[in-house]
Amino acid sequence: MFKVNDYIVYGVNGVCKVEDIEKVSIRKEQHEYYILSPVYNSKMTIKIPVENKALSLRKLMTKTEVEDLIELFAKNETLEIEDTRKKIQEYKAIIKSGVAEEVIKVINSIRLEENEKASLGKKLNKTDEDIMISAKKQLYEEIAIVLDINLDEVGEYIKNNI
Repeated sequence: MFKVNDYIVYGVNGVCKVEDIEKVSIRKEQHEYYILSPVYNSKMTIKIPVENKALSLRKLMTKTEVEDLIELFAKNETLEIEDTRKKIQEYKAIIKSGVAEEVIKVINSIRLEENEKASLGKKLNKTDEDIMISAKKQLYEEIAIVLDINLDEVGEYIKNNI
């Protein structure tokens, strides 16, 4: 169980701060809810049941884990999925899962496709662009918080440390 003021990763919502743990009575039963504030979206508040094990909540990585993770970018591991629909579904599922090592593979896969298309004078399609934005947002937010750097510095930090 997380505590008030903990920073956590909540699926595609990214890094959130546990603002409160609230008890709510539902049908004469007490239930606890996390009250979360996404760090990079101050206009949003999320209320989720503490006991819901299906939610993809996890604690932030440590600084060492982030540094190890950044090394994975250099390995350029990608996902080999030929069918476009399956690829999009798999990419979205990976981002939703919040497993950083897999999110890096999504980013590397789309970056490879982007480079291949650029060599032909073409651009990425809108769906791949949106997936790339979502994947980077999720991963970069966590890296920024853990390393205590500005979000807009994360891309450069990664380039300089691989």
